[in-house]
Amino acid sequence: MKRVRASFFPPIALDPESKSPLYRQLYDWFRGAILNGQLRPGQRLPSTRGLAAELKVSRIPVLGAFEQLHAEGYLQTVLGSGTVVTRSIPDDLARPRKGSPSPATPLKGQRKLSRSSAQMRQSPPQVWLNHLGAFRVSLPALDHFPVGIWSKLVARHARWPAKELLAYANPMGYMPLREAIAEYIGTARAVRCDPAQIMVVTGSQQGLQLSARVLLDPRDAVWMEDPGYPGAHQALTTFGGRLFPVPLDSAGLNVEHAIRSCPKARAVYVTPSHQYPMGTTLSAARRMRLLDWASRSGAWVIEDDYDSEFRFGARPFASLQGLDHDARVIYIGTFSKVLFPSLRIGYVVVPTDLVSAFAAARDAADIFSSTLYQLVLTDFIREGHFARHIRRMRLLYMERRNALLDAVRDKIGSRLELVSAEAGMHLVALLPPGADDMRVAQAAAQSGIAAMPLSSCCLRRPARGGLVLGYGGCDQKQIQDGVRKLAGILRRIIT
Repeated sequence: MKRVRASFFPPIALDPESKSPLYRQLYDWFRGAILNGQLRPGQRLPSTRGLAAELKVSRIPVLGAFEQLHAEGYLQTVLGSGTVVTRSIPDDLARPRKGSPSPATPLKGQRKLSRSSAQMRQSPPQVWLNHLGAFRVSLPALDHFPVGIWSKLVARHARWPAKELLAYANPMGYMPLREAIAEYIGTARAVRCDPAQIMVVTGSQQGLQLSARVLLDPRDAVWMEDPGYPGAHQALTTFGGRLFPVPLDSAGLNVEHAIRSCPKARAVYVTPSHQYPMGTTLSAARRMRLLDWASRSGAWVIEDDYDSEFRFGARPFASLQGLDHDARVIYIGTFSKVLFPSLRIGYVVVPTDLVSAFAAARDAADIFSSTLYQLVLTDFIREGHFARHIRRMRLLYMERRNALLDAVRDKIGSRLELVSAEAGMHLVALLPPGADDMRVAQAAAQSGIAAMPLSSCCLRRPARGGLVLGYGGCDQKQIQDGVRKLAGILRRIIT
């Protein structure tokens, strides 16, 4: 390769007022000049002594910059020629181009992405997620979380952490926490498992993703409640699942319809204790029929039990998993909706023969969850704080649910038809036939209201649009103000 003479050397500009040290300014300048083609492969550089004299600086920063560039492979020493730009930089990368963009700027034109990435970006912007007040769905009462107790528990483990806390951990999770979870869900939800079957994950969304990765092959059919949880749509299709929408009625998922229409499905996603978002409960007869179908066909049942702790009229319903005698159910729960979303801790109860497969999938994904918060949550459960918090929140959410029902009836009346609200932290309000719930949700977002459109939960166009209104994270004043604004929006949009 023909070497460019050192006399053709671009000027170097240093800023003596800059907070960046001189060696760093020199390093940044040389690296940029090499990458944008000002300095070509094989080009000879001035000696460090000569360059220091030319720049009127000490030789020390020049030596420091050259040593770093040597270490990173931008420069090399050639016997008899001194220091040159390394020849290993490809010509097409180092060649200067007229009007070329900086190295970090993508060239014009569409860049190829995966099909799953393109599919995930097809959904319209979820403007109803831009606000944390009324009526953000899945947001708990953060103002009532026992921050003082939690902070003390965090300090307990963070002040003098054991070596194990700082090291790599088991992909299945911290065993004492798994034991505490097994005891809790066995008592409160009638889940039948031992701690070895429990995997600690970063919330129900990761539990769904791992389930899809382990259980599904591309184009496998999956029954999906319609309307249903949008996060499940994303998780199950990302790994190739082909969603088959199953309608709902007052008894929950229409199992017979699904068997007639798609008998060879590989799996079913279901929220039997508190259907998301409609709030219905899967009847006992349909639970047994669903488990019988799964056993006979070799299909998997993914049970998402996201907020069943908060049932107002009676004790929480027993889990579907507790009725399963053929180990076909993958049971998913989360603490993010029960305590606070940024906790990012959930759990999956895995059939014994699938534990190694789930552990391998988790290890490939992100290895393990934060150990510190697992230790803190273990103490939070073991010392009784979790149970007390659940009891307090059940009463609080019932009060907020009642406040929302009363406010809607007083200020909006027949413009909204309220659907079952016997559990959880949200309710569904159906709009008049023909009303566009997406348009209403967008108008509400402009007024600072997080009203989720029911159509965003649907795989097929719903017969009626509606709004999913969360009340867990807003106090009574926010509820009153939110309903008042919503009433004005409905008067403008719906004639």
